[in-house]
Amino acid sequence: MSRTSTRSPIPFPTRSPQEPPTRRTRSGGVRAVAVAVTAAACLTAYAVPANAAGGTEPVVSRGVTIPDFYTPPAELPAVNGEVIRHEPLPLGLSLPGLDGRPMPGTATRLMYRSTDAAGQPVAVTGAYIEPSAAWKGSGARPLVALASGTVGQGDQCAPSLSLQHPLAVTPETVSIGYETLSIYRLLSAGVAVVVTDYVGLGTTDRLHTYVNRVDQGHALLDAVRAARQVPGASVTADSRTGLYGYSQGGGASASAAELQPSYAPEVTLSGTYVGAPPADLTAVMKGIDGSALAGALAWAINGFAQADPDLRAVVEANVNAAGRAALNDASTMCVGDAILGYGFTKSTKWTNSGASLGDVIAAEPRAKAALDRQRIGNLKPSGPVRLATGVQDDIVPHAQARQLAVDWCRKGANVTYDAIILPNLGDKLLTNHMVPLITDQGDAISWLTDRLSGRGASSNCWTMPIQP
Repeated sequence: MSRTSTRSPIPFPTRSPQEPPTRRTRSGGVRAVAVAVTAAACLTAYAVPANAAGGTEPVVSRGVTIPDFYTPPAELPAVNGEVIRHEPLPLGLSLPGLDGRPMPGTATRLMYRSTDAAGQPVAVTGAYIEPSAAWKGSGARPLVALASGTVGQGDQCAPSLSLQHPLAVTPETVSIGYETLSIYRLLSAGVAVVVTDYVGLGTTDRLHTYVNRVDQGHALLDAVRAARQVPGASVTADSRTGLYGYSQGGGASASAAELQPSYAPEVTLSGTYVGAPPADLTAVMKGIDGSALAGALAWAINGFAQADPDLRAVVEANVNAAGRAALNDASTMCVGDAILGYGFTKSTKWTNSGASLGDVIAAEPRAKAALDRQRIGNLKPSGPVRLATGVQDDIVPHAQARQLAVDWCRKGANVTYDAIILPNLGDKLLTNHMVPLITDQGDAISWLTDRLSGRGASSNCWTMPIQP
C-alpha cells in the first residue's frame, strides 16, 4: 500500500528532519504527451518497487514510490562519512563483460552520515561504482567524487536512482540522468566513482537544500569517506582523490575544495573540476528568473527557507498565493517537470508587490545576508582546480563564474581557468548553459585524470587580465 498526501497550506514547503515525510502527486496533459513520445522511442519508463519500511507506508513522490532504503533511521552514526547502509545497485545501462564482470562497473547504493549547514547530523544517499576497467595511470586506483548538476527537488530525481533508471518517465514526472555520460567516461578510464545525492534529495526526511554551499560541500567530501568503506571497493585512503561537478555540481565541487582543509583534512585532493559554478546566487537568481529553468528558483527558495529563518520570514511576507502554490508544486519536481510546468515563468508573478524574488531579497538585509553566506570564493580551495565557464552562459552567468576564478587567484590558489567560447545558442533556453557541459567534458576528464596520475598542474592565473 502506498501513501500520497497534500501539504498543509503554508506559504511554501518546508520539513524538519523530525517531521514525517509527506509528498503529493500531480498530473498534467503535457506529461502524458511526454510519456507517449518516450514510449514511441522505445525507452524504458520509471518503475520503482514499493517497499514499506517497518510496516509504515512508503513515500510517494509524483506517482513514484521511493524505496524504503532512502528513509533514514532515527539514530545516525557519530562519525561523518560513516556508511549507514548499503545494497547492490543495478545500473540501468550495463553490459556483460568478457570476463563475466558487468561493464562499466559494479554499483553499490549508499546511505552515509554527513553534517548540514546548521551543524546537525544528516543522512545522505548516493552510489559507489567499482569500475571493471583497469587503472593504467600511476599509483593505486583513484577515486572521483562526482556532484551532479541540477536534477530537481523531488526525491524521485536523486542521482543514485537515475543510475538505475537513466530515463524516468511517468504521467506525473520526467527525469533524465544526464550525468551518466561523465560517470561512464571516468569509469572507462579505470577511475572509481562515488556520486552524492546531496542533502534531502532521495532521503525522505527533508527537502533537498538546493545549492546550499555547506550542505553540498560536506555531502561530497563525506561521499569520499563513505566510498572507502564499501565492501569490495579497491579504493583506500592511499588512493588519489578528485572532485568533479558542473552547474549545481560545479558549485558543490568548488565548495568542497574550499571546505576540505577544515572539514575533511584527511581527504587530500589531487584535483577538482569546477564547471559553470553558481558562486554568486544573487547573480544566478537573475539568470534563472524567466528562463527555461525558472523552476530552479523555487528550489533554491524552498531549500533556503527550510534552513534559514531570516529568509523564510522575508519570503512569507512577500510571496502571494500563486507563489506559494508554485513553491509547493516545484518541491516535488524533477528538471523535466520544471521545464514543462514553469519554463520561462517570471517570479514577478509570485510576489505581492510585482517585484522579482531577486529584487525582494536584495531589498531585505536579512535575506540578502542569507544569500551572501552562500557566496563561494571567500576561501582558498585545496589542491589544483580547473574552472570552466561558457562565455555565453546566461543561466549560471559567465561573469560571476569568472569572478570566482579571480577571487581564487587573488588568494594564491592553483587555478586553471578555461573560458569556453561558443556562439550565442539562444537566450534563456538552457542551450548556452548545457552545451559547454558536453563540449568541455573530454578536456575536463583528461585534466582530472592527469592529476589522478600524479602529474602537476600549472596555474594560468597570470592570464586572467586577457581572458574573457
